[in-house]
Amino acid sequence: MKLHHLRNATLIIETEDHVILVDPMLGKRKTIAPFTLFRYPPKRNPLVMLPRNSKDILNRVTHCLITHLHPDHIDKRGEIFLRRKNTPVICSTKDEKALLKRGLNISQTLNYGEEQFFLEGKITGIPAIHGYGFIAKLMGNVMGFYIELPNEKSIYISSDTIFTKHVEKILIEKKPDIAVVACGTARLDIGQPLLMKMDDILKFVALAPNKVLANHLEALNHCPTTREELKLALEKNNLLEKVAIPLDGESVDY
Repeated sequence: MKLHHLRNATLIIETEDHVILVDPMLGKRKTIAPFTLFRYPPKRNPLVMLPRNSKDILNRVTHCLITHLHPDHIDKRGEIFLRRKNTPVICSTKDEKALLKRGLNISQTLNYGEEQFFLEGKITGIPAIHGYGFIAKLMGNVMGFYIELPNEKSIYISSDTIFTKHVEKILIEKKPDIAVVACGTARLDIGQPLLMKMDDILKFVALAPNKVLANHLEALNHCPTTREELKLALEKNNLLEKVAIPLDGESVDY
């Protein structure tokens, strides 16, 4: 299995038989309004370009997973891409109607905790809580995915979530070969962080039984945590060897 990190949470899972796109934010720089105006500088998003080497792998995409509907996970250009290719989309049942209205080809939907057949293997919808305290209600529903495909590493896409009992259960009971965690510590102008605080990121990595891939970094104006800050925290806690922190456009082999 090869994971191609494009930008933010946009990831491609390449197996021997399938190329699975996750959360396509494919637009140009500065095409999305700032997510915070006061707490951090009000720069338009994304802050960085899509890497030049993304075109070739995107042309080979066979399926798409969408964890939730925020524009940093599926933007207008991502929708156009999926419509043009009529790409089969897998999502939460709670997002099906909205994505159908956008003209996408919804091939499969899941409820939280539900396991279904998927590409000769299995996929399970995992609850995700997008923020600490009251802010999570404002963020709406989010779904992570646990995927097991024949002759491939198992992978847990935790998505935009804080550390919860559901996250802990997957790491302990399912023991994924690869666990993907959003590490940008995003915050709006009000409320607590929308993603795991550093202590919870370290808890996630420590509990993960195998390899971890860190994403959701250095692409949005409300995500202050940098790759270097994450690396230093992991190194200080003797966890760095478990974690890949890819640059945009970088691929990781598993």
